Amino acid sequence: MIWPPLLLADPSACLRWRVLHDLLDLPAGHPELAEVAALRPADPLVTGLLALQRPDGAWDPDALAHSWGRGSRLTATALALARLGYLGFDRSHPAVQRAAGYLFSRQQTDGTWPLHRDEVDDEGEGDAPVREGYNMIPLQTAFPLRGLAACGYAADPPCEAAFEWLLAQRLPDGAWPTGMASGVYGYVAGYRRLPHSRWGCRSNTTGALLCLAHHPQRCSGTEARRALDLLLGRETREGYTLGFEVARLVGAEPPGGFITFFARFDLSLVLHLCAHIGADKSDRRVSSLVEYVLAQPGPYGLWDYPSHPQVSRWVTLDLLRSLAQIDRNTGWESHEPQTTFQPYPKKDKRF
Repeated sequence: MIWPPLLLADPSACLRWRVLHDLLDLPAGHPELAEVAALRPADPLVTGLLALQRPDGAWDPDALAHSWGRGSRLTATALALARLGYLGFDRSHPAVQRAAGYLFSRQQTDGTWPLHRDEVDDEGEGDAPVREGYNMIPLQTAFPLRGLAACGYAADPPCEAAFEWLLAQRLPDGAWPTGMASGVYGYVAGYRRLPHSRWGCRSNTTGALLCLAHHPQRCSGTEARRALDLLLGRETREGYTLGFEVARLVGAEPPGGFITFFARFDLSLVLHLCAHIGADKSDRRVSSLVEYVLAQPGPYGLWDYPSHPQVSRWVTLDLLRSLAQIDRNTGWESHEPQTTFQPYPKKDKRF
């Protein structure tokens, strides 16, 4: 085990605290853990993010990334809150409280958050419509709910109402759709298709699963397990995206899109969901994924993130946490076969 000194040498106090707390399991009163915890507020990852927070608790989308011009303050604040949760901060932090207050102030009576029309991406393929008049997209609630749940608000009554609404939008097969437009399910682009779901959208299903994964009880519920079972049906090995969501959470990769937010199929994110929802290596798809990931680290035991090498230690931390939890998981049952995924299958020609 050669990774501890490499991870603990990182300049980020947040990463070092995560290593001591999550991987080395130091107790809460341990002096080394307390020493690093006191350094976390001065971590540039934290100070840089908090410097962009508005007085009302929100973040502007162009403050998080210049390319996210079509995003809303609501979605930007949700992402910033998810980032703070990933860095190890919870509802006891004043900035988290202000951000949560802003999100709760925008929540509607049915538990949802409003859908901003400008955020719906222009995505079209062939004869598919370029813009659709959506009146519901699960991600409109999944984004803010994920941020709140990541900081410890998952079991609060307003969040529970949001969970109930989100679960009510599930398809009969257990996935989440692209959305609804005039009572019709939205178009599912090829890259977002789930192999065993006619109308299931991988992006919306991933967003909903991330929310459920942060809930203390719902993370192991049948709804979360069924959706993860469908997500695991996509049998691909896209190594170049390994760790992309981690890189986005620590600010190295810019956010972008709304329906396209989870366009990249990040295997580290899939492992994260497996760890939190309860999948184990008795599922051949999970064991195969674990074997693939374990074959990827470099000679020093770290998983590289070539486009932003400074993120490699964060990716390594995330993967080690997921792999350790998967080893502890038991009782997983799968009902979906392993399927070679084709986002755009060739159509037979008539002549």
